[in-house]
Order: sequence, then structure tokens, then C-alpha cells
Amino acid sequence: MARILGIEIPNHKRAEFGLTHIFGIGNTRAVKILEATGIEIGKKIGDLSDEEIGKIRAYVEASFPVEGNLRSHLGINLKRLQDIACYRGIRHRRGLPVRGQRTRTNARTRKGPRKTVANKKK
Repeated sequence: MARILGIEIPNHKRAEFGLTHIFGIGNTRAVKILEATGIEIGKKIGDLSDEEIGKIRAYVEASFPVEGNLRSHLGINLKRLQDIACYRGIRHRRGLPVRGQRTRTNARTRKGPRKTVANKKK
């Protein structure tokens, strides 16, 4: 298994898909990384030499935030929204949908399981 930025990438995966195991790297960015470092896109992670893995590691570290840096950056942004008490920050704080979705029905992923309220006895 190749280790890039503290993430173990399985040897049997193609390089373009293996890189997506790293937080902050999707399909498009993985292909751009391989093109920039001059590595074949269809090559498997297990077939990469140590030199090629080093190239990938150096390029990723120099180009954009990934893994821990990116997670902390996102956390700081959410904290800022909550501190200034803007609409999005309040929605994050309450655990409700942030981007305008309806909440009367649906929104179960954000709101969690239903909490049934009993009817008043007569």
C-alpha cells in the first residue's frame, strides 16, 4: 500500500481513483495531479515507483490544502458563520438544512430520527 499524506491507498486501485481516498481530492483534481506530474492515468498504485509517489506527494503538498489542513480550514469557516450569527451559521448550530431545503417533510438526514409527540388525552 502506498502512503500519501498519511493515507494508505490500496495497491489494486488505478492511480486516478486511488488518489480520491485523500480528503480534498476528487476525480477531476486527481486527473490534473497525474497530468502535472507526468504519470500515466491508467497506472495502478502498486505499479508506481517510489520516485513517482514522491512526485505526487510533493505536488499535492505544494498546490492545495488537503486532509488535516482542509478539515481545520472548513471548521474555522463554520465557526466564523456561527459566531457572526448569520442565517447559515444559525442553521448549522441547530442542525437543520443550510441551503434552503424544505423541512416540513424530508430533511431526515440533518434532523435525525423522528421524535413522536403524543396526542393530548381527552
